Amino acid sequence: MTHVDACLSQCIGIEERSQALLLKGNIAQLMKRHPDAAACFEQVAQAFPSAWLYNVLSGTLISCGEFERAAAAARAGLALPAEQDSSDTTKGLLTNLSDALYRGKAYPEAKEAFRQLLRLTPDNFAARNNLGFILQQLDQVDAAIEQMQHAVRLRPSSSQCRNTLACALLLAGRYEEAWPHFEHRWAGLKSPSGESATMPTLPIQQWDGAFDNSSGQHLLVLAEQGFGDSLQFCRYLPMVLERFAKVGFVCPKPLRRLLAHSLGTRWPNLVLLDDVPSDFWQWDRYIFTMSMPMAFRTTLDTIPAAIPYLEAERRAAQQFTSRLEKLERPSLPRIGLVWAGGHSFMDIDQLRSISADQVDPLICWPRARWVSLQKPEIEEKRLKPEQRELVVDWMDEMKDFADTAALISCLDLVISVDTSVAHLAAAMGKPVWLLNRFAGCWRWLRNREDSPWYPSVRIFTQKERGNWDEVLERVVNALEHHDFRRDANV
Repeated sequence: MTHVDACLSQCIGIEERSQALLLKGNIAQLMKRHPDAAACFEQVAQAFPSAWLYNVLSGTLISCGEFERAAAAARAGLALPAEQDSSDTTKGLLTNLSDALYRGKAYPEAKEAFRQLLRLTPDNFAARNNLGFILQQLDQVDAAIEQMQHAVRLRPSSSQCRNTLACALLLAGRYEEAWPHFEHRWAGLKSPSGESATMPTLPIQQWDGAFDNSSGQHLLVLAEQGFGDSLQFCRYLPMVLERFAKVGFVCPKPLRRLLAHSLGTRWPNLVLLDDVPSDFWQWDRYIFTMSMPMAFRTTLDTIPAAIPYLEAERRAAQQFTSRLEKLERPSLPRIGLVWAGGHSFMDIDQLRSISADQVDPLICWPRARWVSLQKPEIEEKRLKPEQRELVVDWMDEMKDFADTAALISCLDLVISVDTSVAHLAAAMGKPVWLLNRFAGCWRWLRNREDSPWYPSVRIFTQKERGNWDEVLERVVNALEHHDFRRDANV
């Protein structure tokens, strides 16, 4: 028994016991033992309900990750008769209610809670930014942009606000407005410790797209974020290679062999680097891959979409073709399939990925040779034994993206969720059917079945959040009517 518990056991009356529980809860809070603190505050709230106490309880439950319980506690506090001088408590309860619903992804309820909070605190830039994000998740993009722009006006120094505004503007296709705000995209990233990431800086000048002094200079291009981002934006490398005497691309190792084959043979002034070099004096400027669209003043009408800009090694592709032709019924159309994204982006991954149990409508479609392009990082993403019998799976042999490209080159179609393989196949000019989540990534825009970034992409977007069954039903119906001979003749 702890010292606090010993003191508590000596309390006889209900009021005294509640005071002791409050003390114990406060001590637990100071020790960051949030579940223990919440248990104490909850007991006191049951005996002596007050708006102030429910405010404390709801905030503590948020710290525990108990978002539904936190929202319920906040609502309980708001339902009590108004107390004298309770405006700060009401604001606190509405803040906690909004936060709990937002973090619990109860977006329709969170939208109304934030609107109530903003009626009391109209200059609350964080609340406006969060409301904008929620509206975007509800596919109300114009309303989202309005709230985000208001948040930026209230706090122009907030990188978080400018990053969310950038993504909404990009989603709406308003590229010219978006790119300057997109330079704050690092505010949307988290380090492995959970802290907000910061854009690294180098002791040389960052290139802003000006070409007046680029002749004869050396440019260092830095990859960032995921493999898909590098695959999408490496299309800009030939454009900078035409303007700089030498370009060094610091790219992830799994992409290096693919890019060396696709670009290195045509551009002798391209150097692929393992890491940021220490000899900075050899480089005049640097730029991040996802800053190149702004440097080239990219609009929807000027996206560089000369496809293909990536290609497979011919010998490796021939080897996979030979193996596929030796399988039973070699004349069947060959369809590559990716049903899950990378596990490193967990919040996004839960939205964009399809569970292995849900892919049966596709792999059971009998008029195709299904080929896995999935690299399962966790066991939950692996097909079951009975499903594996329906799918050719050589992905354990893939060492890098060059190997994956060789396999893709032998296929007639790739069906993929929003992940790096979709970018790879599309950059190779392969027909890609993208399985897109509701209110998806900005790069696929809104209400479109095509992509200005990739002419060979056809987009199948969820009509309601989380409903993949309806999407897969549309895909199977499209397969029934698709002419694979037409693709072969393109």
